[in-house]
Amino acid sequence: MMPNSPSSSAATNGERFPRIKSGNPQADEILGGGFPSHSINILMGPPGTGKTIFAERLLFHNVGDDGRPQVYLTTLSEPLSKVVSYAQRFDFFDSDKLGGEIQYEDLGAALSQRGPIVLIEWLKETITTRSPKIIVIDSFRAIHDLAMSTDEMRRFISDVAGLLSAYDVTAFLLGEYTQDDIRRYPEFAVADAIVEFARQPLSTRDERYLRVLKLRGSEYREGQHAFRITASGLELYPRLVAPRVPEKYESLTERLSTGVPGLDDMLGGGLFAGSTTLVVGMTGAGKTTMALQFALEGAKHGEPTLYVNFQENPAQLRRAISNLGSDPEEARTNGLSVLYASPVELQIDSIVVEIFEAIKSGSIKRLVIDAVGDLAAAASDAQRLHDYLYSLIQHFAVRGVTTLLTLESGEGFTGTASPQDQRFSYMSDNLIYLAWSTQHVGRRAIRIVKMRGSDHKRELREFEIGSNGARVS
Repeated sequence: MMPNSPSSSAATNGERFPRIKSGNPQADEILGGGFPSHSINILMGPPGTGKTIFAERLLFHNVGDDGRPQVYLTTLSEPLSKVVSYAQRFDFFDSDKLGGEIQYEDLGAALSQRGPIVLIEWLKETITTRSPKIIVIDSFRAIHDLAMSTDEMRRFISDVAGLLSAYDVTAFLLGEYTQDDIRRYPEFAVADAIVEFARQPLSTRDERYLRVLKLRGSEYREGQHAFRITASGLELYPRLVAPRVPEKYESLTERLSTGVPGLDDMLGGGLFAGSTTLVVGMTGAGKTTMALQFALEGAKHGEPTLYVNFQENPAQLRRAISNLGSDPEEARTNGLSVLYASPVELQIDSIVVEIFEAIKSGSIKRLVIDAVGDLAAAASDAQRLHDYLYSLIQHFAVRGVTTLLTLESGEGFTGTASPQDQRFSYMSDNLIYLAWSTQHVGRRAIRIVKMRGSDHKRELREFEIGSNGARVS
């Protein structure tokens, strides 16, 4: 098939569904492999959401040795000089490609003088004489501001779509479209893919999301996928989904020691490998001490262990480890890894994906998250956090990762639980409560509330913390 001639439907099996890669592996994962080649795609969203950066990275990524250029056309939006100037600030920008493999053009003045017919003429001339592989038009929505009637706009869109479909070119139409525009504007009816970029302002930062609204003939990952803008472009965090349980999945019967003297006896011999334990307790009840001892016990036996925390910075955590009588460097050498994220700038999507990438390697055997309450506080959507954690815990179980989560609560042993306690506890195999004793001032108490698949001690016991850490008396 000649690139500068009308496309042919003939293709070998290996060429039936070629893809245009975005230059971002995570975006291509969300898109089921990338954008379909020879398609019309709309990138929509308010100003400042990352549409232009995404499109430019895609252009530079698709520069090849076939001699076909990638063309970026500006219309009635930002001046061309400003678009190029901002693109130079990103790592993907290569000035050596400009003018040849990457071509920027501005059609704003001509559109203002003569109207949309200019774009039709430009497309015909560009496609037939330069045979571009990709064309980006930014902004396509701005053409609606040229005051055409509805019928004129529909005919214009039909002409554009017919021209783009007749030749081997992949088009990306960018615009500050809204959800209402999807129903109003005819370009959405002819689009093969629609990708939405959104931004949600919070008190201390903005959260940005990408969502695929339409992708013809392809499987794609639904829902909102968080991202942030970095020097390399968009850094995406695909929404985590629960794994398919393998047909031969079997529960692990191996027991792991918690590292807390007396606690393994209460648990009937320790925690099952691959299980998830939620430790709920009041402030100062000993949750972090128990979590650290569980992590250090893993390192002691050479088990790769990941400790995720949002309160103690690395220096504070090293001091806490030393206070338990362990050498931080020795623990690190034996397999203890620490992942710290400040609760002020915490983004649940990035931290959850980072945890998931760590366990995908297959080496992590123990995991601590201290505390899930910080994740809940940082989450702008409680249901989204719940779905993330549920999916993550299922991945832990399938991969045999033994997990301990901590959660702060003020409920003690009253027999009632807060909605947050209930929301997280039902996802866990084991539930341990810590609290200050109501019978003895200054003493702590522990109770095993739940342990799936195992007999355990149900009585209340004293939980002591001394110079060597915590123990159950």
